[in-house]
Amino acid sequence: MQVSVESLDGLERRMTVQIPSDVVTLAVEKKLNDLRKTIKIDGFRPGKVPLKVVQQKFGSHVRQEVIDDVIESSYAEALVQEKIRPAGVPSIESVESEDKENMSYTAVFEIYPEIKEIELDSIKIEKPVVEITDDDLETVIQKLREQRRVWSEVSRAAGKGDQVLVDFEGKIDGEIFAGGTGKDMVVEIGAGSMLAEFEEGLEGMASGEEKLIVVNFPDDYHGKEVAGKKAEFSLKATRVSEGRLPDIDEEFAKAYGIEDGDLDKFRVDVRANMEKEISQKVKTKLKNAVMTGLLEKNKVIAPSALVAEEVKSLKQQAIQRMGQDPKTFDNDSLPDDRFEEEAGNRVRLGLLVGELIKGENIELDNSLFESTLAEMTASYEQPDQVLEFYRQNQKARKSLEGMVLEDQVVSHILDKAKVTEKQFSFEEMTNTQTNYQEPI
Repeated sequence: MQVSVESLDGLERRMTVQIPSDVVTLAVEKKLNDLRKTIKIDGFRPGKVPLKVVQQKFGSHVRQEVIDDVIESSYAEALVQEKIRPAGVPSIESVESEDKENMSYTAVFEIYPEIKEIELDSIKIEKPVVEITDDDLETVIQKLREQRRVWSEVSRAAGKGDQVLVDFEGKIDGEIFAGGTGKDMVVEIGAGSMLAEFEEGLEGMASGEEKLIVVNFPDDYHGKEVAGKKAEFSLKATRVSEGRLPDIDEEFAKAYGIEDGDLDKFRVDVRANMEKEISQKVKTKLKNAVMTGLLEKNKVIAPSALVAEEVKSLKQQAIQRMGQDPKTFDNDSLPDDRFEEEAGNRVRLGLLVGELIKGENIELDNSLFESTLAEMTASYEQPDQVLEFYRQNQKARKSLEGMVLEDQVVSHILDKAKVTEKQFSFEEMTNTQTNYQEPI
C-alpha cells in the first residue's frame, strides 16, 4: 500500500492511497464463491450455481461492497502508517478501481491541531470573596416570607403591590393580534410580569370596573410582530386582592423544614444554605474566568467538522429547552450561525483541556470523586438509591467523572495563573435571587 499526504488550507489534508488490484480481485472472487454456496437461482440446485452465473448476476454489487470494505480498512491502516489523527469523517473522492495494477482513492479530512505548549502563567483571574452579613440574612428571610404571601380579596381599588384578576383584549390598528387576549389573568401590580404600562393601567381599578388603556411595545420586544407598535387594551377587573406576609414565628420555621420551629435553628439553616449557594456561585464564576483566560491566552484552530457537530448538539438542546419535537421542528428558524461562536469555543476548550490532562498527567482523584458524589446525592430524599444508580450506571458515572476531572483542571490552572481577590456583596453575587424553596 502506497500513501501520500498533501496539506491543504488550515487543518485540511488530502491523502491518496494506492492498493494492488489483486487485493480487490481476490476478495471479490472469495465473496462470489461464498455466495455461490448459499444462493438460490431457478434452474440450479443449491450450491451448484456456476460461478459465471453468480458473477453475471451479482458481480457488480459484490465488487462495490468489496471496494467499500477495502477503502474502510486501508484508510484506517494509512492513518496509522502516517501517524495522522483525523478530526471528523473523511470525504472519499476519486475512486479508481479499473486499473489492472492498482486501485486508488483520495480521502479529504481535517486533522486535530498540534498544541505544543499551553500558556497558563499569564492568565489573570479575579477570585470572588463574599462575606454574608446579618443584613443579607434578613433580606433572604424577607424573600422567604414573600414566597409564602397569602392573598385576600378586597373591595377597594387596586394599588401597587396588589393582585388583580383581569380579562383583557388588545388591538393594533383596530385588529386583535395573536397573544393579545386573556381571561382570568393574575397580575401583581409592580411585579414586572407584564409591560409597565399594562400594570400601571390596572392601578385604581376595582372589581367589576372596565377601562381602556394604551400600551407601547418596545422596539426590542420579543414578539417581533408587535415590537415598536402601539396597542389599545380593553381591561375588565374581576377581583382585587392584597397580600399579607406571614409572621416570622414557629409555624414559619416549620414550613421551611425546622421540625421544632426553633427560630435560631432556622436562621442557622438559612445561612448554611446561603453559604452553599455562594460557594457554588464562586465556583461557577471562577471556572468561567479560568476557561475564558485559557481561550484568550491560547489560540487554537477548531476543526470545522467538530464545530459542525457541536452546532448540531447545541441546536438540539435549544429545541428541547423550547419544548419542541426535534423531528418536526423547523430547523431553518434556528440558523447554524447563531450557535457557531459558542460551538467553536467549546471545541477549542475541549482540545486545550484534553491536552492539559495529557501533558500534565492529570488523573481522576477518586477521593474527590467520592466526596462530590456524596455531596450531590445528599440533597435527594433517598440518597442511597441515587448513590447506587451512579455506581451501577457507567454512562452516568463517566459523565460525573468528567465533571470532577474538569474541576481538577481548573484547580491546576488556578495554581499557575495570576490570581487576585475581589470583594463582592451577597446581592452582587446572587443578583438578589435565591434558590430556596419549600420542602416537597
